[in-house]
Amino acid sequence: MPAVVVALSVAVLFYLGYRYYSAYLATKVFALDPAFVTPAHSMRDDIDFMPTNKHVLFGHHFTSVAGAAPIVGPAIGVYWGWGPALAWIIVGTIFAAGVHDFGSLAVSVRHRAKSIGTLAKEVVNKRARALFLVIIFFLLTLVNAVFAVVIANLFVANPEAVLPMLLQIPLAIGIGQYVYRTRSAALLPSIVGVVLLYVSIALGQVLPISLEGIAAQEGFLTERNIWVILLFVYTFVASRLPVWVLLQPRDYINSHQLFIALGVIGLGIVVGMDTLKAPLVNDTPDDSPSWFPLLFITIACGAISGFHSLVASGTTSKQLDKETDGRYVGYVGAVGEGSLAVASLLACTAGVVATTADWDALYADFATASGGATSNFVNGVASFAGNLGVPASIAVVFAAIVVISFAATTMDTGVRLQRYIVQEIAEISGAKRLARNATAATIIAVVVPLVMALLPGGGEKGYTFGVLWQLFGTTNQLTAGLALAVIAVWVTKSRRNPIAVLVPLVFLLVMTCWALLENLVTFVEEEQWVLAPLDAIIFVLALWLIVEAALALRSSWRSREAATEPQPEPEPER
Repeated sequence: MPAVVVALSVAVLFYLGYRYYSAYLATKVFALDPAFVTPAHSMRDDIDFMPTNKHVLFGHHFTSVAGAAPIVGPAIGVYWGWGPALAWIIVGTIFAAGVHDFGSLAVSVRHRAKSIGTLAKEVVNKRARALFLVIIFFLLTLVNAVFAVVIANLFVANPEAVLPMLLQIPLAIGIGQYVYRTRSAALLPSIVGVVLLYVSIALGQVLPISLEGIAAQEGFLTERNIWVILLFVYTFVASRLPVWVLLQPRDYINSHQLFIALGVIGLGIVVGMDTLKAPLVNDTPDDSPSWFPLLFITIACGAISGFHSLVASGTTSKQLDKETDGRYVGYVGAVGEGSLAVASLLACTAGVVATTADWDALYADFATASGGATSNFVNGVASFAGNLGVPASIAVVFAAIVVISFAATTMDTGVRLQRYIVQEIAEISGAKRLARNATAATIIAVVVPLVMALLPGGGEKGYTFGVLWQLFGTTNQLTAGLALAVIAVWVTKSRRNPIAVLVPLVFLLVMTCWALLENLVTFVEEEQWVLAPLDAIIFVLALWLIVEAALALRSSWRSREAATEPQPEPEPER
């Protein structure tokens, strides 16, 4: 199958999804009102709450949700063949992620930009809020810890990428200061920032930065661990800055990187006329994990991801200028993530491999596919760039910078979100001082994932990435399920048809519970006594979610029916 045919077909389907399905969601399901005063205006503080141009906000939202997950998930998921992986990315993006991301943003904006965890209490009940906070804290801890390990590993493997990534920080701050103080458009200065970023790749070739000379070869202070510590020090500072200082301008630079990367991949595919070397459906051994249901939790980001609801309701809703901008920011953000997932799929099935034998070697078994996911994407994108005449050494650094940029932006937002969650937990537990102390909450938000990232074991990938990350998919999809439940209840209470939300909700919960049971059996058989109890706890939380969602939906439907029943005529006075 020519890769260009796949790319063009997906582009057409995604456009149709935005043109027609998102319009239906905006008018019939979420009923967006252009006159509604958003929290960015009514609660403006120019730190977290700030009206933002929809294109700038899209850049923040997209790069915050993208990270490394929509790259890694599809790069692993093609193990079962490119057909099932591509089908899930397309259907999941248009009909599940679009509803989930767009809906989380719409509901939050209508409730003073409150997080999806707080909304669970207001829309469903107090128990649902407690459930959500437990799941969210674990999910964010995993995300922040793993992305720190991913970035650190890429820094160790690609020291030429370190200097460009360091220079991106002052570039973003300079752009933020210029735009904020002059009230100018961000487009031109951010494009200049991207150009300077890519020019610095050549400088990175001359001045590679490595910590090998000061790091221990074994023990605690290895090069990777030092990078992990430095990354969390950076995110502590970045997450405490007003959004316009670093987060927004850096995200806008990175959103341009998406289009550049997709452009390089698309042009590279056309010029090279690459074809998919992977099978449509892979004939995996009987002892391999089954693609049904595990595909639907392996490819989470890029199809539907609960993490997106945390970003949409945690930071994006605080910056939405007009409610109608939510269609562009939320739904197109999901489409952008799906596009990145398709790019990852093509890089791993047409870019990194020249023959079917090459693909068979890279995807010999599920463990090999999982272990080589990031490098397969980087080398695949470098191959597409090579079709355009870009030298291999520069092409590899370019691809590594794309992954690092998205992962770092997700960490910035993830730590900021974790701080909000810590403060919410402190508030409901009665720790008023912690709830009001943003600095103390940020310290907790940084230290917990830092400790997890530095835990020993797990082989070369580390304990968090090599062991605990196996729970990410189910935890992430459970978060998406609870977000969809909140959206469904809100839509039902608003007397609108919730079917567009209920279909992905039911499908996701069925797949997640099924996957949890399969994993639990595997963990017990392999005597993994850390993962097995955690998997069992998540399964119990999933069942709890199903019960709470069913009760809330039944209650809201009954209230809706009661409100629409004709009232009896009053008896005439005698």
